[in-house]
Amino acid sequence: MATIKDSVHDHIEIEGVAEALLDTPTVQRLRHIKQLGTVQLVYPSANHTRFEHSLGVYHLANRALGELGIEGTQAERIRAAALLHDVGHGPFSHNIEELTHRHTGKYHDDVDELLASGEVGEILRDHDLDPAHIAGLVAGEGQFGQLVSGELDVDRMDYLVRDAHHTGVPYGTIDTERLIRELTFVDGELVLDAGNVQTAESLLLARALMNPTVYMHPVARISKAMLRRASERLLDRTEIDAHRLRRMDDHDLLVALRQTPETERFAERYGSRRLLKRAVWAELQDVPDSLLEAEHREIRELESTIADRAELPVTDVIVEIPAEPTIRESTSRVIVGGEIRKLSDQSPLVSALRTAQRGQWRLGVYTRPEATDRVGQLAADELGLELPDGRIRETRRGLYARLDEFE
Repeated sequence: MATIKDSVHDHIEIEGVAEALLDTPTVQRLRHIKQLGTVQLVYPSANHTRFEHSLGVYHLANRALGELGIEGTQAERIRAAALLHDVGHGPFSHNIEELTHRHTGKYHDDVDELLASGEVGEILRDHDLDPAHIAGLVAGEGQFGQLVSGELDVDRMDYLVRDAHHTGVPYGTIDTERLIRELTFVDGELVLDAGNVQTAESLLLARALMNPTVYMHPVARISKAMLRRASERLLDRTEIDAHRLRRMDDHDLLVALRQTPETERFAERYGSRRLLKRAVWAELQDVPDSLLEAEHREIRELESTIADRAELPVTDVIVEIPAEPTIRESTSRVIVGGEIRKLSDQSPLVSALRTAQRGQWRLGVYTRPEATDRVGQLAADELGLELPDGRIRETRRGLYARLDEFE
């Protein structure tokens, strides 16, 4: 048995198949992938990795198994899946996942090939575990997959607490011990036992507060958008393909970007934190539906048109359109009056948080600092944004500024 000191859960004891998997190259690679990607440019202490997080998920899964009375081979499968659940992540975590998915058709939880081959596959088979079954648990399949990837999964419980701890914000603090203690299976569904609506709400609220403060912070969004564009050019201009990119770590990607003429400018900007700035920061209500539904190719064409009209290189204009806001945690199940109910049907908080998330949503157009005024006006026109009274972007104080204030 190995005992590891963790900054969040104190001591984590690892044994069995998980201990055997711990020092494989596939798992150790996670030491070199930041949990929060570019968020470290906002919160300097947010340097924790997917490796630490995987240990935490294993620890919470192990605690949940004890509370649920799951033992034997089934327990070993879940422990293995918990430790391996993030091995499919590419560099900078989710930051370029959209890009690699377009080329490979795989998300980070599509790990069948990774688990079936090499040292990981050998270890799983040596412990009489089917790699395909473990990959299914990672993807959230079946009754027990809900523990690893679902609305009440231990993955979410760990990353909220860990991200809050390392960024220093208080919003992700949740009672993981109570959440785990109150988990139960009813007719194959993972639910929170009776009397735990507020417990489920705490998970929902923590995620809702962390979203604008950490995960969707404007600087994190801008740097992530820049990283995606640079990685896209890397695929277009070099022999690196998306499958190879997906298996890089953070350091591999930064080195590749520095060594490629078409992307070295981004690498220099990223290294010195000289990022693009907001030219447009538009609310959901001001964005036409056709733009929300635009495909990747259409967005690139719009960027090119705006850059041409602004007499800038196309690399200096980025249009970022986030997905429309959703609250996955609202589908968590709780027992109320002996019935299994969705949290969204039981909690008035869900409706309020949905409204808040829609109010926080922003379309962003980013460019070099000296060109924000010019690009803002051109982008609003080109994108068909319905900005009342010439409204283009927010000032640092969060108040809307009118065009004439930037001229």
